[in-house]
Amino acid sequence: MLFETNKHQMHRFTEFINTASEKLAVELIAPDAIFFVPGQAEPMRGPAGYLAIIGMMRSGFPDIKWTLEEMVAEGDKVAVRFIMRGTHLGTFYGFPPTTKTIQVQAMNFYRFSGGQIVEEFGQPDMLGLLQQIGAAPTA
Repeated sequence: MLFETNKHQMHRFTEFINTASEKLAVELIAPDAIFFVPGQAEPMRGPAGYLAIIGMMRSGFPDIKWTLEEMVAEGDKVAVRFIMRGTHLGTFYGFPPTTKTIQVQAMNFYRFSGGQIVEEFGQPDMLGLLQQIGAAPTA
């Protein structure tokens, strides 16, 4: 069943985003994959694009970890809810480190082809993240 294979690949993808393994990136992400990232005018592309996304997050939160909380799959699509946790130890979106910890949800939608991710629409709670590091008002 295709959706079961894709769900298995999502568990491997979670391992990838937590390790930034280039080997897993090449295995799991199609060379022409497209990733739509909030705040970016143009989508990121391929394994190198996703590694850049992880690098951007790790630059602000070197200890960041993603936990896969929920997953629904149908056909070639998988919807997931992640929780990102980390400590703000580096500059993030121009905001200097605060040493505050974050716990932020993200809802992402993936499309697979041939066992690889070919498209992602990611929607992390950026407002919640910025509020948790003191970069946006809470009320």
